[in-house]
Amino acid sequence: MTILVAYASKHGSTQGIAEQLRQLGKEAEARPVEEVTDPGSYEAFVIGSAVYYGSWLKEATEWVHHHQAVLAGHPVWLFSVGPLGTEVQDAEQQPKEMTEFQQAIRPREQRIFFGALDHSHLSFAERVMVKAVRAPEGDFRDWEAIDAWAASIAHNLG
Repeated sequence: MTILVAYASKHGSTQGIAEQLRQLGKEAEARPVEEVTDPGSYEAFVIGSAVYYGSWLKEATEWVHHHQAVLAGHPVWLFSVGPLGTEVQDAEQQPKEMTEFQQAIRPREQRIFFGALDHSHLSFAERVMVKAVRAPEGDFRDWEAIDAWAASIAHNLG
């Protein structure tokens, strides 16, 4: 089975998770959404995006909208990367697009993973914002949880 792990990543944290999810099988490949113009040859999809201000990155949302008909006819899993630290503090479902995606493509499951923040990769404006909201620096990705989720998807696909 050919599986696409498509992602939108701003500073590499989401890309790292997408590349880890390639372990779904030898026919799995991780690619940025902007590199995938014809997803019709894939049999299953794992799609992820960094979350900023409660939303997926624009390129990921637009990619899902553009390929909605293909996605709706295949097994799809979604993941979001963004909270920093060890606890989600906002009770609002994130990202905001999830309700729409649930109806449009009916993903089998969605997950939110903690991200990573390295100040050295940020622009000046981003560093000011991070300082203003007191976002913690570090890598908060839970690789064991990511690996377990990948294994559950692989098991589900048979």
